[in-house]
Amino acid sequence: MQNKTVRIICEAALCVAMSAVLSYIKLDVGPSGGSINATMIPLILFAIRWGWGWGVGAGLVFGTLKYFLGEGMVINWISIVFDYSVAYAFVGFAGVLKRKSGLAWLSALIGSAARFVIHYISGVTVYAQWMPEEFLGLTMTTPFFYSALYNLFYMLPSTVISVVGVFALSKSAPIRRWLEGSDLK
Repeated sequence: MQNKTVRIICEAALCVAMSAVLSYIKLDVGPSGGSINATMIPLILFAIRWGWGWGVGAGLVFGTLKYFLGEGMVINWISIVFDYSVAYAFVGFAGVLKRKSGLAWLSALIGSAARFVIHYISGVTVYAQWMPEEFLGLTMTTPFFYSALYNLFYMLPSTVISVVGVFALSKSAPIRRWLEGSDLK
């Protein structure tokens, strides 16, 4: 059992490192943060292989590390926790479909949607006081609409990248076998 735990932690470290590298290949789109990238792909793949518990842990580590690497913009400690640690931890819920390589695309959608929910909550609560009067040519009257629009602006393309990327990778025989845990038998 101890060797299995060491293996999981090593794989988590590799996936977190890959996500960190991918986080620097991005298109910044929001005036207060938010970027389009493929950062979630390694975290989602790891979550599919080892399940949502380990996936949440890897996402938490990545999100916290991402903040400390000086990425993005924060308002206070609550925005640090929500927009980094908790948001990326929720990507780990992609692991609810553990070892189901045929549903990897759905896992990616679940993990991305879970992250969006946290960013949405953060936008409604933490960032509401900084809501502009106009965003994307639309008049902003409520933080609920603004948060949905702002976060969809970068999360939707990132979700598409993640779903397509995870789907394509899961079609590769070595990745599919890795996701299904064939090497563990």
